[in-house]
Amino acid sequence: MTALGQAHNERVSPIYAALRPRRVEAGILVMVAVVVVVAYVLASLGSTASIPANFGPFLGWMLALGVVAHVTVRRLAPGADPVILPMALLLNGFGYVMIARLAEHVPGGSDLAGLQATWTAVGVFGFIVTLALIRPVRILVDYRYLLGAAGLGLLVLPFVPGVGREIRGARIWASLGPINLQPGEFAKIALAAFFAAYLVDARDLLRNRVELRDLVPIGIAWAGSLGVMVFQRDLGSSLMFFTVFIVVLWVASERAMVLVLGFGLFLVGAVFSWTQFTHVQQRVDIWLDPWADSRDTGFQIVEASFALADGGLTGAGLGQGEPDRIPIVESDFIFAAIGEELGLAGTTAILMAFLVLIGSGLRIALRATRPFDKLFAVGLTTLLGVQAFIIMGGVLRVVPLTGITLPFVSYGGSSLIANYVLVALLLRLSHDQRTVRLENSSRNEAMP
Repeated sequence: MTALGQAHNERVSPIYAALRPRRVEAGILVMVAVVVVVAYVLASLGSTASIPANFGPFLGWMLALGVVAHVTVRRLAPGADPVILPMALLLNGFGYVMIARLAEHVPGGSDLAGLQATWTAVGVFGFIVTLALIRPVRILVDYRYLLGAAGLGLLVLPFVPGVGREIRGARIWASLGPINLQPGEFAKIALAAFFAAYLVDARDLLRNRVELRDLVPIGIAWAGSLGVMVFQRDLGSSLMFFTVFIVVLWVASERAMVLVLGFGLFLVGAVFSWTQFTHVQQRVDIWLDPWADSRDTGFQIVEASFALADGGLTGAGLGQGEPDRIPIVESDFIFAAIGEELGLAGTTAILMAFLVLIGSGLRIALRATRPFDKLFAVGLTTLLGVQAFIIMGGVLRVVPLTGITLPFVSYGGSSLIANYVLVALLLRLSHDQRTVRLENSSRNEAMP
């Protein structure tokens, strides 16, 4: 056989085609590692004018987590999208750099960096377990009602006496021994799977005709999201749950009326909440005019606005700003800290990383041939995109501020673990699709 013929066989070999994305992923991961390590050194030099003593362990830790995640994908999902994991690790790594930089200055922040590194390891472990156990993703369809019950159970867990906790006015926390977590972070994934599996069965009816009983699920989702907002005082999660359901229902039904009805219900719920609940009125007032009470309720937004203004185009430099002036900067306002020290360029880079993740998720949905895979990919991608938009929009005063975290970037164990699980599910969906395409291609080539 000639060299040209061998090269042609290599190009069309399913095994070679399946492994090619991993080579691309490995190359991107090398660039991600360089960016994160350089950022860590610059942040340390900017703060203390010296390279930290733990630089070696940090470098080894970050490289080890990246290598373990990459090898896992290479073995368990070799045909998966090559961009998703590097973007998640880039956001996570850069978020860790900012948290480590802030840890020396925020009250009680001495353990933040170590805890975030630990949660990152737990998140990568959850990523590995998800890829290992859920093979293929469509097995979740058989457990749709169990997933729905689990999602609702996780949402109400903060109300269980002795377990639930209220922190900063929101009852979204649960304590299991020494560990505090936000069950809603995991509920969103379970409910996204339930929505997708439920609508797979109902999509044909929704496309042909829409009767009153077909609108019941929208009403339930609307009432449930209002319940989350009223009882947990969690505006962000309320909006996120309702948006995900409406988007998945729209994709399943292919009817614009779903979007119109969803937007109408959102307006009704927003007006009702604003007129009936004090905490909603306060959030809206702060959004419209934070300077009216700049020393109390509007203090965070005002300081964040000053930080973003000080950052300008290129920022003050890593370690050179004063983001610790913003309360809870390591979680709710880390985007403002990035804006102060890296300016518009840094915040744009973060935004672009999220856009790449969202674009990759939507590409998976577009290429999906199975209805559940398509709807589930849309739901997971919408979760990621809406959560990122709500928190970045809140910091920029595009929307009222909520208490959710910026995925992968903000400090917080529950969010980090849940988002790594979400990324693993997207990679599994991507691998399953590529496997189907390769099998179909091989079958067509084998036909006379």
